[in-house]
Amino acid sequence: MISAFRSRLGAAYRILGLVAERRLVPLATPALFLEYEAVLKRPEQRAVSGLSLGQLDVALAALAAAVEPVDVHFAWRPQLADPDDEMVLDAALNGRADALVTHNVADFLAAAERFDLLLLKPIDLLRKLEQ
Repeated sequence: MISAFRSRLGAAYRILGLVAERRLVPLATPALFLEYEAVLKRPEQRAVSGLSLGQLDVALAALAAAVEPVDVHFAWRPQLADPDDEMVLDAALNGRADALVTHNVADFLAAAERFDLLLLKPIDLLRKLEQ
C-alpha cells in the first residue's frame, strides 16, 4: 500500500487503480488501516508522495470505502521476524485472502507456506490478472 502512494509508476500504484475501479478488494483490520494512515502521514512519506494532509485524508477515505474490513478472531503470532508485518498476516488469514500481495515476499515466505497462502509481488498479481 505504501509503495502505491510513493510512486505512480509501479505495479502497486496500478493495483491501487484496480481497487479504485472496484476490480480488486483489499482487506484490512482496523489496526492495519490505522498503520497505513500513520505511515502515509509521516513527513518523509508525504515528501515522497507529494500529497498534503488533506489530500491524504481524501485518498484514505476513498481507500477505506473500498476495503473489506477484517476482524481478527485469531492471531497466530509470532510468525514473522518483523512484528509490524504481523498485522498484514492477520488481515490476510482472518479475511481468508485469495493472496497476500507485498514487495516484502522474503519476510512472509515461511508463514505463507505454513498457512498455504498465495504470496505475490505486485507485478506478479498484475501478470496473473492479465492471464
